[in-house]
Amino acid sequence: MKTIRVIELFAGVGGFRIALDNASNKEIVYKTVWANQWEPSTTRQHAAEIYQKHFGEIKHLNEDIEKVIEEKFDKIPNHDLLVGGFPCQDYSVAKTLSHSKGLIGKKGVLWWSIYSILKNKGKNAPNYIFLENVDRLLKSPSAQRGRDFAVMLTSLSDLGYAVEWRVVNAADYGFPQRRRRVFIIGYKKGTKPYNSLNKLKDKYSNIYKEGVLADAFKVHEDQVSQSTFNLEGSLEEITQNFSKNSPTMSPFQNAGLMIDRAVFTAKTTPEYKGKKVKLGDVIEPDKNIPPEFFITEEQLKSWDYLKGAKKEPRKTKDGFEYFYSEGSMIFPDRLDMPSRTIVTGEGGTSPSRFKHVIKTKQGKYRRLTPLELERLNMFPDNHTKHDGVADTKRAFIMGNALVIGAIQKVGESLANKL
Repeated sequence: MKTIRVIELFAGVGGFRIALDNASNKEIVYKTVWANQWEPSTTRQHAAEIYQKHFGEIKHLNEDIEKVIEEKFDKIPNHDLLVGGFPCQDYSVAKTLSHSKGLIGKKGVLWWSIYSILKNKGKNAPNYIFLENVDRLLKSPSAQRGRDFAVMLTSLSDLGYAVEWRVVNAADYGFPQRRRRVFIIGYKKGTKPYNSLNKLKDKYSNIYKEGVLADAFKVHEDQVSQSTFNLEGSLEEITQNFSKNSPTMSPFQNAGLMIDRAVFTAKTTPEYKGKKVKLGDVIEPDKNIPPEFFITEEQLKSWDYLKGAKKEPRKTKDGFEYFYSEGSMIFPDRLDMPSRTIVTGEGGTSPSRFKHVIKTKQGKYRRLTPLELERLNMFPDNHTKHDGVADTKRAFIMGNALVIGAIQKVGESLANKL
């Protein structure tokens, strides 16, 4: 039995940890030896409290990771695998591309916290990294499509890592939520996966068949839109010049790999024939639902308006008049399909275009409970239930979380490769 020591950054309430615990087998055991969670925008650290409730306080540090690196680096133990869904609000789907700031934004700089740990660990740097982010990362920022990802790949290559990535919609592989994220796996030079990748004559076979992500998430081998290019120049030069000649399109497709600054990327299509979990599969019966989650007949009008199509005149604060238009959304949400992506604003009673609303077997309309949101992310029931943590905060936490089953698949695939 081999133990893979894991540190979990931006740990939230422990999604990576649960997934990797589930992915352990008789030969490979993932053991989280340290975790960090810090939310700068709130006084009370709800996510950290929940994490510590389930996993203990001794190996969990609830402090700003940047200060930890600067002042307490010896608190970060040596490890074999670094994981994290690093914050990405500055270039996430929650902002329009015209307002995205990329890696230079307030949250984007936290990528450099990961980089600093890898660099400062030196010869003790982890053999593997596993990161999760919104797929917008591959084409951020708006003025230089793909620059941020190019900077990340170049940084990792210069530290001695090969990298593979894939954009995965969890629902395409049977999971209960349509949540699209990019998974990024890195292998340090000298490791078994690195050596296998380096020896491959056809690097594209790693994308379609040989790689950890190809094993975890099968794709059709149709080999569409393949391209190869090198990441040339210093980090400063890439920051200044990447995609300057073609700013409207990122060169990074939804799958690819990078080794020694050589990039191989292609467009892939999911291949899955197994069971598919639907929104209706996670729903509790009406008798178990608190009354505040039900929508009255009078309230339903507001919900119907917000979910519906619109084309109406509006005026800005400075008096500029314009027509605002948007299409309709499916209302109520279909129970015979995976859910839409959970957002951080899912909680609260106020009507919203983006919150989920279902129609129950009894014909009642209602919002989803925190328990049901947990199930859509495949957390244990009531994982976020904790003294003083309101339902709106529990919903917010799930909006920031990940689909555990998808992470587990990657963990299982990596264990098999090792």
